[in-house]
Amino acid sequence: METESTSNPPEGTEEQSNLAETLKKWENACKNCNPLTPIVCQTTCNIWKSKNEFRKLYEKMKNPAFMVNLLNTLKNKRRIQILKIVSKSRYSITRLQQELKKLGYNHSKKTIAEEYINPLVDVGLVDEVQNQYRATTFGTRLDKLLKDFYDLESILPPHSECYEEITLNILLSEPKTFEDLKDVIPAKSVARVLGRLQKAELAETTKEKDYVFFFRTKRDSKKGKFSLTEKRVYESIPLEGVSARKLAENARISLRRTYKYLRKLKGKKMVFSRERPKSYTLTAKGAQLSTLLHGICVIVAETSETAAQLVRDKESHDLLMADASQVKHRKKEKEIVPLPIIHCVKENYRENLR
Repeated sequence: METESTSNPPEGTEEQSNLAETLKKWENACKNCNPLTPIVCQTTCNIWKSKNEFRKLYEKMKNPAFMVNLLNTLKNKRRIQILKIVSKSRYSITRLQQELKKLGYNHSKKTIAEEYINPLVDVGLVDEVQNQYRATTFGTRLDKLLKDFYDLESILPPHSECYEEITLNILLSEPKTFEDLKDVIPAKSVARVLGRLQKAELAETTKEKDYVFFFRTKRDSKKGKFSLTEKRVYESIPLEGVSARKLAENARISLRRTYKYLRKLKGKKMVFSRERPKSYTLTAKGAQLSTLLHGICVIVAETSETAAQLVRDKESHDLLMADASQVKHRKKEKEIVPLPIIHCVKENYRENLR
């Protein structure tokens, strides 16, 4: 029996970002392991404990509100501090209370358990064994990602539907208009969400409410008669359009004269104008936070895939071990699939479908 060399995951396995590779290593280790009884595996094997951790996490992730609950849980400085503490070692409530006091937080054991520990356990970031708390693999990965973002609650609303986070994720790819955002979050919430993001200096927009952009028509410019300045203005208009102010800079003439020649070009049907509503984009601070949120989504998606794979493997194993009579009457199991991370990557999925 060779259980000692395979009962523990390879050093640093939990720290790998590629969970699929880690899963393969676990499976190879389990194939070469021959414990005397299943109870030996369950009580002494760290690989079995890690697998079981992911299976329990899969059950939590089946909650449609999991992503919202996770983000709202992370928007609390004390919870993040506790996650950081238990990522290093196991802690009892008493020891956690002592560690929090060192950080300037004075709370009763009941408050620590109910307000800070339990929410972390509910979303699978922390696990409890014999009144000792430690971060799960999932929790450890998120703790490393968060780094200096321990004060999210002062930046984002702590108890919300996470529309701000969704908006930040959408704006990470490119600027969006008010109408674009109405397609993703409730229309009645768009103005409030944008107001909060702008107040927190996470998003910004241009001062003007609307731009008038000028474009070339499809008419053949060779058939038109231009003065030298008209030609310069016409050739300074890019295919994607341009505002009058930017066009004046490109053509190196005053704004007043730019409008004069645009009117002439419009009369010759060589130019047309179109209104473009203002768009919203991220500030440097907003881009940093949005990148963090995207990283959280990636970790959740990878964890969901790993958890789903382990659930599939366990059900396949149970089916093989069942008696013939049990197999005959066994109901067909529903296909286990990775859980969609709807709230965080909704816009990314939409882009991929185009």
